[in-house]
Amino acid sequence: MNIKIDIVSDVACPWCYVGKSRLEKALAMVPEINADITWQPFQLDPTVPKEGRDLKPYYEAKFGSAEKVQQIFEHMESVGDAEGIAFDFSKMERTMNTLPLHVLMLEAEKEGFKAKLKERFFKAYFEEATDLSKTENIVKIVAEFDWSAEKVNGILENTGMLEEVKAKISYFQSRGVSAVPFFIFNEKYGISGAQPPQVLADTLRQIQQEMAAETSIAAGERCDVESGECL
Repeated sequence: MNIKIDIVSDVACPWCYVGKSRLEKALAMVPEINADITWQPFQLDPTVPKEGRDLKPYYEAKFGSAEKVQQIFEHMESVGDAEGIAFDFSKMERTMNTLPLHVLMLEAEKEGFKAKLKERFFKAYFEEATDLSKTENIVKIVAEFDWSAEKVNGILENTGMLEEVKAKISYFQSRGVSAVPFFIFNEKYGISGAQPPQVLADTLRQIQQEMAAETSIAAGERCDVESGECL
């Protein structure tokens, strides 16, 4: 049975990286379910300038103190260890405006590797401490997918694609998404946050049961051509 899953997320969101890992574990728990996953764009902070910001002062201003930020970093690194994610905030120096990354992923979606590029951006930012505010660093990453610098620059200069991404973000905001990750199942059920794999697996099973019940009801509202019986 196929279940459509839209994951609203941002590359600058560590919990989105964790959520990806936990969803993969949940899907392994329900092998009978086929998931049609689409990564959807979101920006946690669209006010970050194009050139990015120094990461630690940015977080200190947001959370109130260097001590609080250090606690958050240590907690995320502990969570990451359990998920096989090597968060290393001590090496990270810059945060970025993620809109250009979403534009590149929009094109990658058309070419069939959006999920792989999404994960590569996560890894580059959170594990390799790559400054993704610099186009030259982005070019190096997408070169792994055989994109040239000229192609990258052409995509980033495409105002139509930029507006398409902004429209998608506005759409999910209009549906009440204010925190990420946010999982939407079959465009009907929503779960906020990087929930444990068991919670996600149970949700998938419940949706599967409801879909099966709906299919059963629909199958009963018919007449058989050969026998003439209406069931």
